[in-house]
Amino acid sequence: MELQVIQSMIYEIRGVRVMFDFDLARLYQVETKALNRAVKRNIDRFPERFMFQLDRQEFENLRCQIGTSSLHGGTRYMPYAFTEQGVSMLSAVLRSPVAVQVSISIMDAFVAMRNYIMTTSTITAELAELRATVELLKRDGEDTLEAINDLSEDTRKHIDNLYNAIAALSIKPTQLKKPSRRIGFNSSDE
Repeated sequence: MELQVIQSMIYEIRGVRVMFDFDLARLYQVETKALNRAVKRNIDRFPERFMFQLDRQEFENLRCQIGTSSLHGGTRYMPYAFTEQGVSMLSAVLRSPVAVQVSISIMDAFVAMRNYIMTTSTITAELAELRATVELLKRDGEDTLEAINDLSEDTRKHIDNLYNAIAALSIKPTQLKKPSRRIGFNSSDE
């Protein structure tokens, strides 16, 4: 049996992953009422952490989630939800070769889903860490660019001052002063 088919029948209700009696009956190739009768004959094997009955609100939410107006032609009784342990216990109660094979496939599906969720959680944590690192690098980059802009502005001011100084040095004086007359003796050179 394909794991994807089984995984599509696993829902989360009350914070636990469960399968419903009508889906399990179809997989085990028995009627839903026959499956529920077998469970009731062995009810001591099914504590509430293994199996519970949906209330009306949960059933309505399930119908909305699945997107149908009624499940399997309408129900007179609220369906039972079996946890992974409850599904495992069903194979002991039903005792048919089909039940054993289906239970093995269902356990494989639960394990595959658990592995997928753990892998996804790990990847999500790694992505969060990468996002944080990228954000830090982005902030560092912005700080660096700001520092470069500040440095560039200071450098531009210094270069402007140098240009102004060179320009000031290159201006010719408007009037050359006559050499002043020397005081003292005249030399014959003059």
